[in-house]
Amino acid sequence: MFEQTIKNFIINLNALNERSTFSSGDLITGHISFQLTKKTTVTAIMMAVKGMVHVQWTSGGKHKKVHKAKLDFFELKSVIVPENSVTGGGTKLQPGTHVYPFTCQLPQGDFPSSFSGYHGEIKYTVKVDINRSWHRSKDFVTEFNFVDRIAINQPELSAPLSGSNTMTVCCLWCASGPITITASSEKKAFIPGETAKIICDISNASSRMATPTVKLKQKQGYYCSKSVNIIHFKTLSSSTGQPIRAYTTDVNTEFMLTIPSSASLTISNCNILEVEYFIEVSLKVLSSSDLTVMIPIILCDTPVNPRPPQYS
Repeated sequence: MFEQTIKNFIINLNALNERSTFSSGDLITGHISFQLTKKTTVTAIMMAVKGMVHVQWTSGGKHKKVHKAKLDFFELKSVIVPENSVTGGGTKLQPGTHVYPFTCQLPQGDFPSSFSGYHGEIKYTVKVDINRSWHRSKDFVTEFNFVDRIAINQPELSAPLSGSNTMTVCCLWCASGPITITASSEKKAFIPGETAKIICDISNASSRMATPTVKLKQKQGYYCSKSVNIIHFKTLSSSTGQPIRAYTTDVNTEFMLTIPSSASLTISNCNILEVEYFIEVSLKVLSSSDLTVMIPIILCDTPVNPRPPQYS
């Protein structure tokens, strides 16, 4: 059997950085290695580098329906060991270890970062096919982490963001004073593992206690068409502050919210899969609905410094 002839097949990619990520236009270099237990004739060894996305989910109760979509970003094919041009046959390989280098240039383009979620994934792979006459080809596949590097010199990425909301709590026919919250982030773009500072200005003129909570939320969107989609929200981290007593105004609170280092990057350049992030600042009011402010942020792979404050 072919599976007994070849052992310890490895696709090794040379790292370009500490995180072993690749991006549009990068040159991928590496090698394949394997061991043969006996003399083997190989027709050719082919390599394909591919980027793709697919989504799939099931809807309905008794009569279930499967929704799915798929897109290919690119597929690059090359030859590691060519067919013998003289004989048109294969190459005879002796038992033992064999190592072959390879090189491939990723295309320039606006491709989304690697991602794996509830109902789909964005995947980049290197596949190697070993072909032999009168045998089914054997495939070996490895994934690599692709990162969409955005231009961090965009002014809006380093600019502070803020939002406000207010509500009035009613008790029977009486209305108490308003509850107001203003939440601010020092910038819009962060990297996984970074800590975001959130400043909250709170005024609780009501007769009820209110407790501030800050959460980092991820929104995953999967689309088969404009009218067929499914959305998932996931809380990645959270922090709860001290309760604010009734009739307390001008409360200033700071939260330090750490973004998990394992968080995926923002994906906004794919038609069938999107990943967005929000910092949700809310006041949980006793016996009432929450008062919430949403601050949209971006997770990217390059640190962005906050814009320095303006002094008059």
